[in-house]
Amino acid sequence: MAQYNLKHTLCLVLTTIAASAYGTMAIDYVVSNNAGASLGAARFDKEIGVEYAKQTLSSATEFIQRLFQQNNNAPEGKGVQTVSMVVENIDGVAFASNNIIHVSAEYVERFPRDIKKDITGVLYHEMTHILQWDGKGQAPSGLIEGMADFVRMKGGYAADNWNPPGVGLDWNQGHEVTAHFLNYCNNIKNGFVADLNNKLKTGYSENYFVELLGKPVTQLWSDYKAMYNNKNN
Repeated sequence: MAQYNLKHTLCLVLTTIAASAYGTMAIDYVVSNNAGASLGAARFDKEIGVEYAKQTLSSATEFIQRLFQQNNNAPEGKGVQTVSMVVENIDGVAFASNNIIHVSAEYVERFPRDIKKDITGVLYHEMTHILQWDGKGQAPSGLIEGMADFVRMKGGYAADNWNPPGVGLDWNQGHEVTAHFLNYCNNIKNGFVADLNNKLKTGYSENYFVELLGKPVTQLWSDYKAMYNNKNN
């Protein structure tokens, strides 16, 4: 646990320093636990806490800003002013809507391992949804989810139950399947995901892969699968 806390503190320091290259993110973070007397609410307070959640949202924002080479306050950014996180009695894990991240108290209660580490990854994922572009609603949902998990993975908070690289039936299957594929593409051209996100500001086309990497996305997926002996599940 001490090693994990040191890693998180170091991440906060490094991302704060890096922020100077892209300008100061003038975002206010508001975290509230609205799950009443539930066991999930109690576990959140005991093992995560409001202040840690705020710190995580801030460090995630700075990390996303560096990874996407994007300044929230510049023309390429979204100009987000306030992000709220609410722990509440809902189904599922979490979702982001209108700059509010909703986290399930039941998920927090039932998660069997290190909930602090897992929620850190969840917040990196959901914060990405707030700051990323989605092709004006035209991009496949699998790509959008994959980009969010790519950020989570690059931040060092991949979920323990994720499939390994090479698994999957389609490049836009979403989540870790697409995240691993995007990582492959990013290794072909460093900064590919940042460039792709920038293109998604104005719309979506599969031709973006050709423009950025010189190959259709279907060919890139075939090459990726071949590298892992065509794992299909």
